[in-house]
Amino acid sequence: MVKSATKLFLIGICLNGIANSQKLEDDSTTPPPSSTATPPPSFALPVPEAYGRNPLPASTTATPPPLVKHAQCPPLEPNLDSLTQEQFTAQLTDACRYDKLIKPPTTKPLQVHMQIDLTHIESADQLQFKAHMLVQYLYRDHRLAYEVLSPHRESLLGEELLRNKIWVPHINIGNEKDTTIMGIDGKDVFISIGPKGDVVYSYRLTATFYCWMNLQKFPFDSQECNLKWNSWTYNSTNLVLLWVPEHSVKLANNLHLTEFILTDTWAEESEVPASFTKGAFVGNFSQLIFRFKLTREVGFYIMDYFLPSILLVIISWVTFWLQADAAPPRVTLGTATMLAFITLNGGLTKNLPKVSYIKASEIWFLACAVFIFCSLAEFAFVNVIWRRQKEVQVKKKSSKHILKGAISPNLARKSLRKESDTGLYKARSCSSLEETDSVSKNSQANYLTVHSFPSSLKVPTITTQSQDDLIEKDDTSIKMPPESNSPEPQRWTTMTPHEVAMWIDKKSRIVFPLSFIIFNIFYWSFVYVV
Repeated sequence: MVKSATKLFLIGICLNGIANSQKLEDDSTTPPPSSTATPPPSFALPVPEAYGRNPLPASTTATPPPLVKHAQCPPLEPNLDSLTQEQFTAQLTDACRYDKLIKPPTTKPLQVHMQIDLTHIESADQLQFKAHMLVQYLYRDHRLAYEVLSPHRESLLGEELLRNKIWVPHINIGNEKDTTIMGIDGKDVFISIGPKGDVVYSYRLTATFYCWMNLQKFPFDSQECNLKWNSWTYNSTNLVLLWVPEHSVKLANNLHLTEFILTDTWAEESEVPASFTKGAFVGNFSQLIFRFKLTREVGFYIMDYFLPSILLVIISWVTFWLQADAAPPRVTLGTATMLAFITLNGGLTKNLPKVSYIKASEIWFLACAVFIFCSLAEFAFVNVIWRRQKEVQVKKKSSKHILKGAISPNLARKSLRKESDTGLYKARSCSSLEETDSVSKNSQANYLTVHSFPSSLKVPTITTQSQDDLIEKDDTSIKMPPESNSPEPQRWTTMTPHEVAMWIDKKSRIVFPLSFIIFNIFYWSFVYVV
């Protein structure tokens, strides 16, 4: 029973499928009804007639239509004051009549006047400055004149959207490192178009630019920096940059620099030759130069560098009042002042560029370092003398002879020995001469007189006469000159090593400060006079 029922169910399903397939074949052979069907809507949108384009045909399918050249722009009708600024600007700058990629056609080079309102300037680095300014370009584009089309419209005002619809000059800063148009929500750009086509293009700019400095008199230097504005795409035969007369550069009333004083500003116009001989960058390009002179304020450097270094040099002189054998305090004081001064100078020069020439600050550093080092060397010298055992032979108590005897005691002893030998030789020579004179005197003073005897024998008598008797009897006798008193030989002075060391310390208390004062006179004269 169950098997027979299942077979009948399957047979019924097969017959039903065959019937449905025959019905579908009959429907496919039946012709469509004669009633008109509505075609599907087209995806193409008609173009407004104001733009000079014909609407696309209704039979256009969803496939994008091919590009069609613009038809001739319809002339702009006068009295368009009823249009909004956006509508009027759209018609005035339509691509069919205005090409924003081409500068305004002129028979002469297009004149672009420029002015700057400098609001802030600061030192970004020793060779870089950062300036905030408002820049304005003024030029005339006859294609944007609308005094006939909309006589009651005063001006067209807009920001970045209007700027993107018109031609504006491409001006760059030749010595820039980085430039940014300022703005919070968008770029601070403003366009104003007058009825005659006078365009005023303004924007707020932050520019970081290079300034090559001469640091020979740092930190007492004055620097001359400049901003160079160049035409980027057009040479001087097509575009000329000019400063606005009498209002080229304006300075903010509250313009203050942290490290410099702005002493002078001036503007120049010039041309620069192109770097290439082929391509677009050929010929001379117009250039505007804004120059300004900056004088560095030295108050910071006086208080943070020069006065501390003077105090460190003076502190190094305290060792002259300490005893020569007090090695620990004198060495500690000298080395501490030297290290402190080197650290002080490192803080000054860490931000300076590495230049090959010597700067005024380096002259000061070398001089102060020499004074501190000499105070250490003086201690070493007097300490060596203090520890000597032998006395110092000094010819005179003068600076020359004391230093000579202290530096080379052996040489002083040799000089003393030589002079002693010379004096002894002279004394011996004088004594020998005196003995010779005494012998000659005795031989001349005592002599024998023999009288002739008569023929008769008599007892001979011998008499002696002294020189005094002869002098009295004979006035022609030679008298000996009185002996002259010969000068006594110069005597040397003996000083103990302690006396020499203390004498050198006393002299150093005067020589070092006096030498430092003389150096300061010459240094500050060079800084402010030369």
